[in-house]
Amino acid sequence: MSAHATPIPMIARRSPALTGVAQIPGDKSISHRALILGALSVGETRITGLLEGQDVLDTAAAMRAFGATVTRHGEGEWTVNGVGVGGFAEPAQVIDCGNSGTGVRLIMGAMATTPITATFTGDASLNKRPMGRITDPLALFGARAVGRRGGKLPMTLVGAAEPVPVRYTLPMPSAQVKSAVLLAGLNAPGETVVIEPEATRDHTERMLRGFGAEVSVEESPEGRVITLKGQPELTGQSVAVPRDPSSAAFPVCAALLVPGSEILVPGVSRNPTRDGLYVTLLEMGADITFENPREEGGEPVADLRVRHSPGLKGVTTPEERAASMIDEFPVLSVVASMAQGVTVMRGVKELRVKESDRIDAMARGLEACGVKIEEDEDTLIVHGTGRVPGGATCETRLDHRIAMSFLVLGLVSEEPVAVDDGGPIATSFPAFEPLMAALGARIERR
Repeated sequence: MSAHATPIPMIARRSPALTGVAQIPGDKSISHRALILGALSVGETRITGLLEGQDVLDTAAAMRAFGATVTRHGEGEWTVNGVGVGGFAEPAQVIDCGNSGTGVRLIMGAMATTPITATFTGDASLNKRPMGRITDPLALFGARAVGRRGGKLPMTLVGAAEPVPVRYTLPMPSAQVKSAVLLAGLNAPGETVVIEPEATRDHTERMLRGFGAEVSVEESPEGRVITLKGQPELTGQSVAVPRDPSSAAFPVCAALLVPGSEILVPGVSRNPTRDGLYVTLLEMGADITFENPREEGGEPVADLRVRHSPGLKGVTTPEERAASMIDEFPVLSVVASMAQGVTVMRGVKELRVKESDRIDAMARGLEACGVKIEEDEDTLIVHGTGRVPGGATCETRLDHRIAMSFLVLGLVSEEPVAVDDGGPIATSFPAFEPLMAALGARIERR
């Protein structure tokens, strides 16, 4: 079932050439952070290009519950009048974060060093996901968490009355954990240090500096050492949200696969900590050019011109690249199934604790469509032959990226590919259906 509604079965059929301009919505990761840092700032933050998917709308509602004034003025245009670092009020109701692991984990971090109590819940998918990876480091600041067995939501978090600074080494590559610790460190005295042995997306560090925090990043034998000076006064900013490279992945990959296609995807973030898919696609032989490179909102962006690429070859993605493309492996596995040769995706165990076990979900769906798959805990191997029989109905498991990936597959498989529920797509990419239809894709509700 969908998180908030009746299931929406969908089907994709072999498509004519995709053409036109794909206006991708704002980046989800940056949208979450803009709302949260705006709420922790003094004065007004003006945001343009905010993603208005359900995940981000749930974060906006949470910031209101903690006392910030959050106002929508038009499509993608929002303002946040913040309460300052340490100024969160205790919410009167349970905070429902819907499907968003990013939202709940960052919000927990933002409140963990303020002496208030809040209870968090989510949809059926989010309530299965592990929160110990967040609550363990937050406990070092002095916060206390009580949840269901296994450290799962619903969960009550009691913020630290007298927080202490923390030095924390990430046990796994996770931008969510890193960001939660940094946000908690805002209201702790002294310096909070996060060490990440493997680099993850750096939106939080960039945006913290933009709002006035003192953040330094140094390379060391241990990895990236990120140091935050606590108890700054953050000041409201103007934030232009670049377009989401994870959402762009779906029309980009579809255009690479559908014969005769050529599309333009303007203003996509090319942050090097998010660019792994595009690096990999180029290695496979994809015809993608990056036009008009520039900076928007402190992030490097470019316009992507994408053409059908019939000669794609299987590749091996190195483990150290996984963090920069962790959300794109599902759709990469679709591209791999249509390439010639074997594609080996290493270092992907984090996919098993996303909105679903994405390795298992993609493996089972691709097998049902006639693709040979191998997997272990940390690896997914796709044997590509340049053709996929299709003809299956794939389980999305309340996961938006699984749903969109199989719908892309259906555009090029020999028989249509259906998904049992496309409803979760609205959490991150509410314009997916009309955008793909405008390009010429044959995707419809059943």
